[in-house]
Amino acid sequence: MSRTAHNPKIPSLGELDRSAGGLGRQLAQKLREAVKNGALKPGESLPSTRALAASLGVARGTVVEAFEQLIAEGFLESSLGVGTYIAHSLANPETRPKKRRAASLPAQPAPLAAQPFNTVAAQFQPLPSAPFAVSIPLGAAAPGPIWRRLGNRLRAHGQGAPGGYGDPQGALPLREAIAEYVRRSRSVRCEAEQVIVTTGTQQGLFLACLVLMGRQDFAWVENPAYPGITAILNTIGSPERMVRVPVDEEGLDVAAGIRLQADARLAFVTPSHQYPLGMPMSMARRNALLAWARDRSAWIVEDDYDSEFRYSGHPFPSLQGLDPERVVYLGTFSKVLFPSLRLGYAIVPPQLVQAFCGARVLLDRHPPSADQHVLASFISEGHLERHIRRMRGIYTQCRNHLFEIVREVLPSDLASLQPSDQGMHSVLWLASPVDDVVVAQRAMKEGVAVRPVSPMYHAGQGPSGLILGLSAFSPEQMKEAAQKLARIISELARPSRTKRKS
Repeated sequence: MSRTAHNPKIPSLGELDRSAGGLGRQLAQKLREAVKNGALKPGESLPSTRALAASLGVARGTVVEAFEQLIAEGFLESSLGVGTYIAHSLANPETRPKKRRAASLPAQPAPLAAQPFNTVAAQFQPLPSAPFAVSIPLGAAAPGPIWRRLGNRLRAHGQGAPGGYGDPQGALPLREAIAEYVRRSRSVRCEAEQVIVTTGTQQGLFLACLVLMGRQDFAWVENPAYPGITAILNTIGSPERMVRVPVDEEGLDVAAGIRLQADARLAFVTPSHQYPLGMPMSMARRNALLAWARDRSAWIVEDDYDSEFRYSGHPFPSLQGLDPERVVYLGTFSKVLFPSLRLGYAIVPPQLVQAFCGARVLLDRHPPSADQHVLASFISEGHLERHIRRMRGIYTQCRNHLFEIVREVLPSDLASLQPSDQGMHSVLWLASPVDDVVVAQRAMKEGVAVRPVSPMYHAGQGPSGLILGLSAFSPEQMKEAAQKLARIISELARPSRTKRKS
């Protein structure tokens, strides 16, 4: 069996006072202090006398003198073939130096600027892998074997190997593959030079805020909306300049937005599949939104959320295809492949490319290289489109199971599912006045992962509902989780029912 090389680190002991003399005594004292304050721990090896002497710039005899003194005192031990190390006996609680109590030092309070980020951290805690968490891929639809084969092939040829800094726009083969893919599947009009590879839609939203929104600008945001965009505007912008525009069965109400703030600088929308409610934006509303943007020289940020998963008919075409000069288009591969991939894209008008790249440099310089090349091959060789077709079939079955189970387990006077033929989640509306936040908290304690809908409305003042993800769970798992939800909702609704009867 091969032996692992062991190279003890040279401890940081500080400077010796050469003018005071007694360098051996000084070194011994510094080593004692290092042991007492925990910088050197019991059993930890020390470097050789020759190496430590060279590091400190003293004669080897000085280090030998210090070691011999500390061995005599029991601070150090020495063994043939092992070397010199801190005595194991110092691990005994009676002889171990006591740590200074943390309470003796007052905690530095976090600045006020940190508080909104505390809220974001709590809000975006990932849900456990339990029904009805969103974005947990089904094993049957995972691209694992193909992905591994492509990765092994590309690594063998050196593509994506570690090197210098990459292009902030992302690897050219991936940008070319993305441009071709969105042209065919989403009617997006662009060239590879307009594609910026991101770490997902969230980064795309962040970049859009940095580049397109000045401190005095207003932005339209759907009501309700994806918490990722409202969190950005609440933390890096001015919350009072976020204009929450209501949505209805046709999507964003453009006329309401004009009444609220006609001179907004940009609008954030999810036109293909409104998040969280699920309806697409009608063509009349799309045309009205584009007309407003042209009239006011405003920008539209299109988050093409869940556009790949429409279960009847073809996916709706992109808004960007109607006006490429006015729309920043955002997409991601996290949902269709696997969330840990952390690769998405922003497609921006040519005059914005350099600004987006500059903002990108300040965030994380560029995306990781290796997976970009794997993904480029995955797309260009046709695997992505086949994968999406397979996933549509699988998630259609999941969706049908979910609707059947909810109808069977949850009485209509307690909850009802929002009609939708698209996406990887459904909204379960709760009978008033059941608090969806309380339901979600109690459900989490019983192993059911759901997110409440009401906090996604302005000031958290929205109807009670729960987001139920379709993925990764068998009908048996979904039924058991639905039964738990039904019991929790029924228990919370009971007091109001009793009150109404009395």
